[in-house]
Amino acid sequence: MSEQIIVSSSQVGLRLDHFLVRCCPDHSRSALARLIRTGDVLVNNGPVKVGYRLQAQDIISIRFPVPAAMELQAQHIDFTVLFEDDDILIIDKPAGLVVHPGDGNHTGTLVNGLLYRYSSLPGNDGVRPGIVHRLDKDTSGVMVVAKTELALKQLGESFKNRRVAKTYHAFLLRFPGKTQGRLVAAIGRHPVNRKKMAVRPNTGRYAVTNWQVLKTWPGYSFVEIDLETGRTHQIRVHMASVGAPVAGDLLYGGRVRKTFDPPIRRQLLHASTLRFPHPATGEIIQYTAPLPADMQHVLDQLDQHNP
Repeated sequence: MSEQIIVSSSQVGLRLDHFLVRCCPDHSRSALARLIRTGDVLVNNGPVKVGYRLQAQDIISIRFPVPAAMELQAQHIDFTVLFEDDDILIIDKPAGLVVHPGDGNHTGTLVNGLLYRYSSLPGNDGVRPGIVHRLDKDTSGVMVVAKTELALKQLGESFKNRRVAKTYHAFLLRFPGKTQGRLVAAIGRHPVNRKKMAVRPNTGRYAVTNWQVLKTWPGYSFVEIDLETGRTHQIRVHMASVGAPVAGDLLYGGRVRKTFDPPIRRQLLHASTLRFPHPATGEIIQYTAPLPADMQHVLDQLDQHNP
């Protein structure tokens, strides 16, 4: 697997290893430095040192090693099916369920559960059969899974070309500044904390979030969010950047006081609705997952204590 990047004027002068960390957030700094040293990263078709300073229009070629095949285990995993036909499966993913195996999560994922339900699913990477998009572990809600190669390809194209409408609901700490808004702010890997993303105007990827406040209480708001793009942690990063992080999101400043019973134990973010063209028929279909019990309970408690 290879990738090619052309250096823009805003990136001139950056160290090669620092630049790659921003461009390849799924790879560690040490792993990228190792690729440079082994000649798997070339600049203008030639090897360079880790500390090489970028110049305008440099062409960076990266050859990533093929990951070792992982033998996936079929397991019984609980999730609610909203719709199913010969081409797709639409589910309501519960909070706490990881979508596919990765470092530290080889079992107990949605993929393990899908393989228990189906003997085979499309996909050639051996780790994410049927998966065309993801939700964070602690985000609940609607996901679509491909059951055929055609569906995998067509759904991938729909997500890539922004033909998929995604609506979320979330509880925020505080108020996001206005009752409705549209935030355009590029997102990239955090420069220090590799587990986080951040608003990165010069090096991030284009990202757009629309929100509308549905209800407010002292210290909290309940919002509906529509995404125009689908960047990693997009809602969590954008809402935190306007001073209203998702409630319960410890990574982005959403720690909640111990005033709820039971206590909030995850970011209160739910993928409510997914609308997209069916991969086989082209018909526009839409499915909605109801607000999960923990978020409904928080809503009830806020209303009860703030009549």
